[in-house]
Amino acid sequence: MKVIILAGGGGSRLFPLSRTRFPKQFLKLNGEYSLLAQTILRFLPIVRPCDIVIVTNQEYIHHVRTELIAAKANEAHILLEPAARNTAPAVAFAARYCLDVLGCDANEILYVTPSDHIIRPVKAFNENLLQAIGLAKMGKIVTLGVQPDHPETGYGYIQAGEAFSSGFCVQSFREKPDQETAESYLAAGNYYWNSGMFTFTIGCFMSELAKYQMEIYGLAEAGWNQMGESFAEMPSISLDYAIAEKSKELVMLPITVEWNDIGSWDAIYDVLPKDRDANALQGDCIPIECSNTLILAHSRLIGGIGLEDILVVETDDVIVVAKKGESQKVKDLVTQLKERGRIEADEPRTLYYPWGYCTVLGVGLGYKMKKIVVNPGEMLSLQMHYHRSEHWIVISGTAKVIIGESEQLLHENESAFVPQNTIHRLENPGKLPLQLIEVQNGSYLGEDDSIRFSDKYGRP
Repeated sequence: MKVIILAGGGGSRLFPLSRTRFPKQFLKLNGEYSLLAQTILRFLPIVRPCDIVIVTNQEYIHHVRTELIAAKANEAHILLEPAARNTAPAVAFAARYCLDVLGCDANEILYVTPSDHIIRPVKAFNENLLQAIGLAKMGKIVTLGVQPDHPETGYGYIQAGEAFSSGFCVQSFREKPDQETAESYLAAGNYYWNSGMFTFTIGCFMSELAKYQMEIYGLAEAGWNQMGESFAEMPSISLDYAIAEKSKELVMLPITVEWNDIGSWDAIYDVLPKDRDANALQGDCIPIECSNTLILAHSRLIGGIGLEDILVVETDDVIVVAKKGESQKVKDLVTQLKERGRIEADEPRTLYYPWGYCTVLGVGLGYKMKKIVVNPGEMLSLQMHYHRSEHWIVISGTAKVIIGESEQLLHENESAFVPQNTIHRLENPGKLPLQLIEVQNGSYLGEDDSIRFSDKYGRP
């Protein structure tokens, strides 16, 4: 069996923690591991790391590598989508990769899962997984459904039909309902939340593609290399719409675990521990006469007085306050921010790179200040700026700096000045992280004023 983890999405429903440049699968919301790392760890009792394929994009590759290290699963495969084309093309690309690169045959079981759900306990989940594998070996496309315990309007639903082995034939898929419809689904007893997880053999999946998505199938049949070259020509369509809602081979297996797709701040409130007044609190926060309230403090003290059924989420550049039950509308806030051209919609103050990370500390007319952390042995690109100068001040560690024709080592409390129009590079030659403050001055401080070069060794 191969586990296909879909980790290329950039959702907006957990704004301001989740942004386009740092989506929720990389967040640590309920412990020491990110949601992606938790997903990887969930499968390690069943498969080896080399049986895991993570589908993502070039922008997130260094995040994925970091989480693989955290999960001690470095041998997992990272498959980069050439373009964003939703889950059906992504899964077809992964299936072709398994056939052509990993040497799988048509009988290989694929287990397809999102990367940003909370599922517990893991032992019970793995028992359900073995049941799903058994159904997939019978030539079925298996979707996993969750028994609802309340009338949730934020999930899609699966209507179960007649029994089939350990599962049910699927009668229909239903979109996210309104409150009254969700209540009727709960009362009916044969509606399940759609978890977005699927199991099937590669042969069954390809056969269903040929029946219902000939455009995807035709490109997939050309082989993995050719499929990658033509990937942008794929239709953008989800696996649900492409196959699940059409297939006559679909069965639904109820899973007997706690499941949450962490699709809203209300969902976060549900999974976090509560105090005696049912408040979920993280960070530096002081509640006074508050109840049933979520307060997540990131960079400053949050004081709440007399709050009830309120959600408060703070980062170093955004504070979101919402009524409980209304947090699905956060995506509407993000839409407005994008329409207004606000950078907050896409970028947090801290951005992560293959070499480390940087945090914007302050911005004003003609200046920007950043804290830069460079991992041991890493370096930034050789570059130049037309419109700004830079001043580097080392906080800790050792910096090797190239400025024009000069090269020098800087230590704690030492600094260097980089004039405009001067080629430069920053490197950490030491064994400890390099931390420094960068002060930029100039008439234009946009990130697109960075001209990158190759050095004499051909390095970027």
